[in-house]
Amino acid sequence: MFQRLKLQQLFILFFISVLLISCAAKPPQETGDFKQTDLVELIKLDSTIKLDIRYATSNNLVGRPVYAEARAFLQRPAAEALVKINAALKPLGYGLLVFDGYRPWSVTKLFWDITSEENKKFVADPKKGSRHNRGCAVDLSLYDLATGKEIEMTGVYDEMSERSYPDYKGGTDQQRKMRDLLRSKMEANGFTVYPYEWWHYDFNGWEHYHIGNIPFSTL
Repeated sequence: MFQRLKLQQLFILFFISVLLISCAAKPPQETGDFKQTDLVELIKLDSTIKLDIRYATSNNLVGRPVYAEARAFLQRPAAEALVKINAALKPLGYGLLVFDGYRPWSVTKLFWDITSEENKKFVADPKKGSRHNRGCAVDLSLYDLATGKEIEMTGVYDEMSERSYPDYKGGTDQQRKMRDLLRSKMEANGFTVYPYEWWHYDFNGWEHYHIGNIPFSTL
């Protein structure tokens, strides 16, 4: 018991130290002609988009909340595209379940710092910034409109294994069908899936937006 408590205390101290370093660091400097940031809150455009903001809970890859608020934002064109996708899914009995949208750069730095070398393909290099930092990436799945329950996919959100690959051949026929349904609707509306994560989609034109490090409370 004593050893377990000591290990937990050491982990907490490590997490706090990494968090402080990440918060103190600054995003990379960028030059170029960027579009003006226009981050909008998803549920204010469509209240039927369901949120499950894992990074505001302990149910995530860090094991601790990294967001103070359970909210999701995207650049307006990307957000409006999601509204269209959500509407197209309704006749099929499904809705969008959003895990994350815009992500402050300091959180991306934290993820990178705590992730092992072998799993860094699942996180963004802070030296380049994440498309989440630009407000043009969204992590999401589907939910059943009748029950409100999350649809089962081939792997779970933030799982660092081959089950997360969008072309993974395992799982059940139904799981792959649902994963591919989400992909077809997203790709038809200007999004591209990330090669290692079935849930991560980048909106076309993401490179025209600045890397952001603004906390949710400021938006």
